[in-house]
Amino acid sequence: MQRILSYMRRTIENYRLIEEGDKIAVGLSGGKDSFTLLMGLKALQRFYPKHFELIAITINPGFDFFNSNFLKQKCDEIGVPLVEEVSHIKEIVFDIRKEQNPCSLCANLRRGILNSVAIREGCNKIALGHNQDDALETFLLNFLYAGNLCTFAPISYMDRSKITLIRPLIDVPEKEIRKFVKRNNVEVMPKVCPMDGYSKREDMKNMIIEWEKKIPTVRANMVGAIKRANINGWKV
Repeated sequence: MQRILSYMRRTIENYRLIEEGDKIAVGLSGGKDSFTLLMGLKALQRFYPKHFELIAITINPGFDFFNSNFLKQKCDEIGVPLVEEVSHIKEIVFDIRKEQNPCSLCANLRRGILNSVAIREGCNKIALGHNQDDALETFLLNFLYAGNLCTFAPISYMDRSKITLIRPLIDVPEKEIRKFVKRNNVEVMPKVCPMDGYSKREDMKNMIIEWEKKIPTVRANMVGAIKRANINGWKV
């Protein structure tokens, strides 16, 4: 946990992600990233000089493999209250609309529900578990498919909902999260999305892996380029 906390604290302080009196909702999917984020923020809460409240919010999409009891048990063990919001995402995206590329619509629906629940629970910030790999994959998706140079922002304020999104894991490589979960025997839900391994994002992940075989510094080069260009508020 110490290594994860080192990454997180540096990012939090660099981008001023947490302020005194914040009430932060962690978007909990049940996967390795969201659990690592939740555990990291709970550990940070014990000694961080700025006091903040913490809750977890999970959006139940209606998939058969979604295990609400598992998430409740894990949150009880960590000592963080869990709010579950039952949704019709599976029905809308997969049964009614039968989306061939469901990721965008699914993400938009989840985001809207998460924002509404966070507001209802009196939160002023939402913490999302996007890691460095997620940011690089999103950068490539936007560049290759939309012709845009953009990716996740470490912090962003949403005017309409008056909620601030923060991403404390955005500087953490995915391999570090995998190491943390494995070394600490952190249980996660084995499956959180029916598109795992079959999406364009997975294509970007594999592309980076292939590039690294030929250009070992390609990951660091991409991160450096994003930061030097200050894309979406990334700082050197």
